[in-house]
Amino acid sequence: MMRRGPLDRPAKRVALIAASVALIAASAALIAAWPASALAFDLPHENAVPGGVKIVRLDSADSPMPYADADGHRALVIQDGSTWLAVIGIPLSAPRGLHQLIVRGPNGRQVLDYAVSDKRYASQSLKVAPGQVNLSAADLARVNAEKIHIDHALSHWSEPPPESLRLPQPVPGPRSSSFGSRRIFNGESRNPHSGMDIAAPAGTPVRVPIAGTVVDTGAYFFNGNAVFVDHGRGLISMYCHLSAIDVQPGQRLAAGTRIGAVGMTGRATGPHLHWGLILNRAWVDPELFQP
Repeated sequence: MMRRGPLDRPAKRVALIAASVALIAASAALIAAWPASALAFDLPHENAVPGGVKIVRLDSADSPMPYADADGHRALVIQDGSTWLAVIGIPLSAPRGLHQLIVRGPNGRQVLDYAVSDKRYASQSLKVAPGQVNLSAADLARVNAEKIHIDHALSHWSEPPPESLRLPQPVPGPRSSSFGSRRIFNGESRNPHSGMDIAAPAGTPVRVPIAGTVVDTGAYFFNGNAVFVDHGRGLISMYCHLSAIDVQPGQRLAAGTRIGAVGMTGRATGPHLHWGLILNRAWVDPELFQP
């Protein structure tokens, strides 16, 4: 006669199954309770060129969050697993060569070098109304006043980190590769293009890619109807040439919230969305933040 082993006894089998289920449930609860900031973060694509992004590894996340400064502006610092990272926006005007990141933390003040490579952007010629290139005294005064207002919105800082650094397009449609290109309006050279243009029919809903708070809205000479959204720690997004604005300053937005509709207000040659991203006060290529 064959004897039953320990696992052949029904009561013990039931007990073993119950213990396994309890262990699985406890593990799932532990994972669910683990702080989100301790998990791997959705980072942008790194490209250390003017208009690009540099990621610098800092101290262990066992220590308090350090303060990082790049080009005189506070840099975004986030926890990625067991490490603090500085995610640095590189200005379009940044020269090639070594740049410095100043870090203040438990170990005192550190100066970390990072290299910026050269990148040559294309030129883009556009025809617009002459009054949008050679401005009248009244229009120039308006633009200068608006610049101060816009700079104030773009310098906004809030402490909670962005929920992600991978941002889907705010509106479906073909996107141009015009970021960083030198704009030539009616034969006259102007500043580089600081955002991504996405072609879409007028009236198409524009949705915020990740959660944020509306910093400002307004009707501007060049940008037309525009919305500025703060996503946390120096990451600001801008949406221009809108035909309608559906949000108000101070409003908290969940990812996917409609903020307006595509239009061609301001200096625009056709309906499209101009989408800009600023990181530590530097315009960066939104394509680097695409999922």
